[in-house]
Amino acid sequence: MSSSSPAPRIRLLVVDDSAYNRRNIADIFLNVPEVEVIGKAADGEEALRLTTLLKPDVITLDLEMPRMDGFTFLRILMSRQPTPVIVVSSYSQKENVFKALELGALDFVTKPDRQITPDATELREQILSKVLVVKNWRPQALVPHGLRSRAAAPSGPWTPEGRPTPPPAAQPVFQQPRHLVAIASSTGGPSALLEIFSKIPATSGVGIVVAQHMPDKFTRTFAERLDRRGPVRTSEAQDGDRVGLLTGFVCPGRQCMEVIRNASNDYVLRVGPGAPTDRYVPSADRLLKSAAAAARERCIGVVLTGMGDDGVEGARQIFFNGGTVIAESQETAVVYGMPAAAVRAGVVSKVLPLPAIAEYIAGLS
Repeated sequence: MSSSSPAPRIRLLVVDDSAYNRRNIADIFLNVPEVEVIGKAADGEEALRLTTLLKPDVITLDLEMPRMDGFTFLRILMSRQPTPVIVVSSYSQKENVFKALELGALDFVTKPDRQITPDATELREQILSKVLVVKNWRPQALVPHGLRSRAAAPSGPWTPEGRPTPPPAAQPVFQQPRHLVAIASSTGGPSALLEIFSKIPATSGVGIVVAQHMPDKFTRTFAERLDRRGPVRTSEAQDGDRVGLLTGFVCPGRQCMEVIRNASNDYVLRVGPGAPTDRYVPSADRLLKSAAAAARERCIGVVLTGMGDDGVEGARQIFFNGGTVIAESQETAVVYGMPAAAVRAGVVSKVLPLPAIAEYIAGLS
């Protein structure tokens, strides 16, 4: 009688210049049978050596380290031996987190201060859940989208390094978008969104709303980073904002966002706390459902990389209201969970790799 062999354990390398943090991160996995801590490193140089020697399945990475910092380590790692990296960073290092994501990091967790204490339950749960995501990771999808976007970003006044602030007189008059693009994304989503926003030209006819699963202290910084990628004027959404032509809005963390039509028939955002029925906050389902009702056949729903099935019910509403639903393909989705769920539900119009999604949205006029 044959017996099935146990699933291979996830091999984890912990990288942090603090011995205290290295020990506490490793201790999170002491009683987790799916994960084996195979090594610890105090700086980027040691981490590169251990990565080559041990070939871990996933790495937790502190960005601020002596000798070789986390950014240099990421650049070299992704060019030599692409490996899923979970950044562990403080709330005060928001810009650094997004820089790391652009260099190829898979995701991030936040710590309130420099030290990771054994009783930091929420942080411990975050690290555990992010590491376990690697079970569903698509190896061929681990491409530093940010680096690719940097090369492909539109030339002219808009560059990845920053869009010059126009003088007040150059601010455009409000116009309604001809297409409302509603995007759902989770793990791997930030770098995918950076690529999409960098491809949209000034001639596009879109307004964009985004539900990205992300902590509340990071969504404003992320929106500002998207704003610098191209001509779409992007910000963290506030209740009452109007979605205009070439405007983008990111749902604030720990909030939910909906699109409604006002008396003037403009698209207006409603932003507030999640409801008990919302399984995720921000809720992609809630955003996409409202976009379907507001824009109907003019609505484009996009389901990007992520765990779970958030966005499926919203996609269903868009699909049956005559809009278009695009799911990211298995070819490029870092985690093929959310898009796969939409495909299985039969509510998808197109399945496209990420570069083709960016091109499709860029071509909407």
